Amino acid sequence: MLRPSPSPAVPRAPRRHRLWHALLVLGVVAGVPGCATFGTPGARPTVVMTDRAPREIYAHGEKMMARGLYERAVEDFQELRNFHRDDPLSVRAQLALAEIRFKKGEFEEARYAYEEFATYHPRHPDMDFVVYRIGLCLWKRAPRLSGRDQSTTKAAVNTWVGFEDRFGESEYTEEVATLRQKGVDRLSAGDLFVARFYAKRKAWEAVRGRSAELVRRFPDSRHVEEALARYAAAAHRVGRTIEAEAARDRLVALHPDSRWLPSVVKVLEEPPGSPPEDEVFVRPYRMPGMTQLPPGGR
Repeated sequence: MLRPSPSPAVPRAPRRHRLWHALLVLGVVAGVPGCATFGTPGARPTVVMTDRAPREIYAHGEKMMARGLYERAVEDFQELRNFHRDDPLSVRAQLALAEIRFKKGEFEEARYAYEEFATYHPRHPDMDFVVYRIGLCLWKRAPRLSGRDQSTTKAAVNTWVGFEDRFGESEYTEEVATLRQKGVDRLSAGDLFVARFYAKRKAWEAVRGRSAELVRRFPDSRHVEEALARYAAAAHRVGRTIEAEAARDRLVALHPDSRWLPSVVKVLEEPPGSPPEDEVFVRPYRMPGMTQLPPGGR
């Protein structure tokens, strides 16, 4: 092979001219499709069409995602989405793009992406994974302390309601059931916290109402045992003896060895109380010093 002929010597331009030329070249390169924009943090490269087959593009995107090279994986999957819409792998690429969002910790954006996928492909064979991920995106953003706003936890639990019935053979069934139960316990811990607050102030009608609400809304919660005990005692103290006995009997049926049972029996042996003359509603979260959470409220 012949070596190329050396180029004739070119006089060096003044330094300021060389700097201007370099900036001009960078500006041209930044405008070329497929080249990353310099000096713009987080800028996504422009996706261009290559001569690769869809299967090759998808395989390469999966490899990049497995290695944590998410931006390069996005380029591959976006190429499939933009230029191979009719190929079945384009649908897989849409799901992969949502998964990249999840892996990057962008849970809100990932949830929207999964929900969009579910809207357009409701009968996709991976729908169990999609529903699992939608709930998990919500769960990841929910506060762990039960004393805080748990609307996100509630949304996650609602997403997973009936998961076993829809996807009985799913590999995610066990994990969904575990997380959903944790969510129910977290939500019910908030009601129990309020019931305890009212009990310290001997606001028995408020205790009865809050405990009854917990039992009604979260019958599978691990806090139902204490709630039934507080419900029975509070109902007896406001003269609702039939309700008190029914709550005691249910506590015995569900938890015959409950540590709360002796105290309930003792209260029900006392003369029943009478309804309060004036019921005053107090917002517990506005009272000073109310920061303690019930055990297991996480």
